Amino acid sequence: MSKRDQIINTLSADTKLISEKINELRNNNEQYFVLNGRKKTYHVLTYGCQMNEHDSEKIAGILNSIGYEESDNDKNSDLIIFNTCLVRENAELKFFGKLGAVKELKKNRPDMLIAVCGCMMQNDEIRQKVLNKYRFVDIIFGTNTIQELPELIYNVEINKNKSVEIIDNSELIYENMPKQRKFNYKALVNITYGCNNFCTYCIVPYVRGREKSREPQEIINEVKLLAEDGCKEITLLGQNVNSYGTTFEEKFTFSDLLYELNKIDGIERIRFMTSHPKDLSDDLITAIKELKKVCNHVHLPVQAGSNNVLKSMNRKYTKEHYLTLVEKLRKEIPDVAITTDIIVGFPGETEEDFLETIDLVEKSEYDSAFTFLYSVREGTIAAKMENQIPEDVKHDRFDRLLNVLYPIGLKKNETCIGKTYSVLVESVSKNANEYLTGRTEHFRLVHFKGDESLLGKIVNVKINSAKTFHMEGELV
Repeated sequence: MSKRDQIINTLSADTKLISEKINELRNNNEQYFVLNGRKKTYHVLTYGCQMNEHDSEKIAGILNSIGYEESDNDKNSDLIIFNTCLVRENAELKFFGKLGAVKELKKNRPDMLIAVCGCMMQNDEIRQKVLNKYRFVDIIFGTNTIQELPELIYNVEINKNKSVEIIDNSELIYENMPKQRKFNYKALVNITYGCNNFCTYCIVPYVRGREKSREPQEIINEVKLLAEDGCKEITLLGQNVNSYGTTFEEKFTFSDLLYELNKIDGIERIRFMTSHPKDLSDDLITAIKELKKVCNHVHLPVQAGSNNVLKSMNRKYTKEHYLTLVEKLRKEIPDVAITTDIIVGFPGETEEDFLETIDLVEKSEYDSAFTFLYSVREGTIAAKMENQIPEDVKHDRFDRLLNVLYPIGLKKNETCIGKTYSVLVESVSKNANEYLTGRTEHFRLVHFKGDESLLGKIVNVKINSAKTFHMEGELV
């Protein structure tokens, strides 16, 4: 049995999973297999960020440990779980659309279980909406109660009770749960939970609670196990990884953690996100520069280029300070790739404010950017602001922003033509089976011809051509 399978099948006592109820559930599922010739199946639909993706890995690990088997579709599953996101309106609309469609499945198969979890369920109003309007939902749990899932399933299957388990803010971190990783060769690793920044547009502090840091040794032990099982790349996750360790009594910073993880044999790449500009330290820049395994890629969300808007967002830095950080990163790490997040149409944003954002983009010369139209998130300060921007103005500014960003991204990719880069092979191309897809350490996407036996390996690829969103090359 591999180390990975040991992790999946080992139930840690501190997760509260070991109980008579858990054993009874597992026994029931084993009996189901004997009688039906198949295991009960589950399907998890994940919306939102990488934190949600990692939560779904925990959910899958728990379900595997009690006898379920993952299904690649919802129609034939015995348990469907919606892991929701409240940060973007688009994810919310997709969820409700899909949940409505599942109602017919439940009608035809009443024994099917429907569960909803994630950030949206931490919101009282939305949770009540699901309870009242979508009565076919059997289980509801939040971001702080994933470890309770087996108990909730037990309550429905054995006691025939609808199960709801929400904790607004837990000081405890239940990370030593079984996980069903999506990939063997790369892994997401939580280092912090929650957020203390309270950006006025963001719902995260209200649904994921106050910021907490995992103990360093827990993280180190997890990464060592991943390395023993063949993992080559880890991505450290947190709403603000730069503030890692601020909750510890003894000083231990994010930079300290990177130095320790860099020592682990087998791990070849270390990524992290997200990095808040207000906490980007000189020590961190030095760590990125000195540590061979830490990728020369920094995701540094700016959100806006206007000081007026940044202040209204409660971002706690200025345009000038941000540009100083970009300059410092490029001076200390000449080949660093810098990516960002930008919000267009924040309440009160004037044309002059928007042009400040354009100016910042031109000066920062981002390798790529995630761009968003501002959407009202109920429960945030920005949602109550009166000077909301009309939709047509938002869309016009959004298009103009992309017209500046895209040529810069293309130019960056074109500088790679003729050069050879190490690429972690991640998948077979969706458009052509003879092509593989992977990423350089700078997070640039590369397509090249190759055999799928190379999946999960780091190979050298010479870049022959460049497009706005990807590059094409050949194996060296």
